[in-house]
Amino acid sequence: MLSKEEIIAKTKTVFNAAADHFDDPALSFWNRFGQKIVNRLALQTGDLVLDVCCGTGSSAIPAAHIVGPTGQVLGVDLAESLLALAQEKVRSQNLNNIEFRCADFETLGFPNGSFDAIVCNFGIFFVPDMEAGLRELWRLLRPGGKLALTSWGKQIFEPANRNFLTVLESNWSEFVRKPLPWEQINEPISFRDLLATTGAGEITISTESIIHLLTSPEDWWTIVIGAGYRGMIDQL
Repeated sequence: MLSKEEIIAKTKTVFNAAADHFDDPALSFWNRFGQKIVNRLALQTGDLVLDVCCGTGSSAIPAAHIVGPTGQVLGVDLAESLLALAQEKVRSQNLNNIEFRCADFETLGFPNGSFDAIVCNFGIFFVPDMEAGLRELWRLLRPGGKLALTSWGKQIFEPANRNFLTVLESNWSEFVRKPLPWEQINEPISFRDLLATTGAGEITISTESIIHLLTSPEDWWTIVIGAGYRGMIDQL
């Protein structure tokens, strides 16, 4: 079993490599759900927002537009290459109320209740100890603040996901099908149970079933090398 440090290092390596295609049109779901999760937070002008596992800013940048010049957004991620892309977007949009930091969010060291809202868009399942990570997020959140999280469901990218893994199993003798990180919380009940064990108060869970259209077979390959699947490819 990998240590926490090894898991963090592996995640960092995978997403630094995936940065070359992370923002390609085939992966537009990052921005789609980034905007959706920010909308659900009902942010106010002047709010202080923390976005962990922020990637290239799919949630952090919309949040910065909402909280305005009197608010502040901090985006945190392990992958420097993703943060470099986020910084380019911030410069192009002339945003002065957002900062990006390359760090493990569990080691930020802010005082209790430092943020009005915290968001984690498709990232909490990469944390080695999700319970510990969530407890740290609750600590950082002010009383009455909101924590918004997203995770993939059981039908993520089907049927492409299933076909892709079948091809790997058939053609790569060393490939062993392991549970994907998000499979720990890919149903509402498992997600709720996790939150309940970490000190959550009122819990609201909503599900969405949408179609992500691909314009060509190559779009699937772009998703593979521009997202978490990249780790499998780099092992081939």
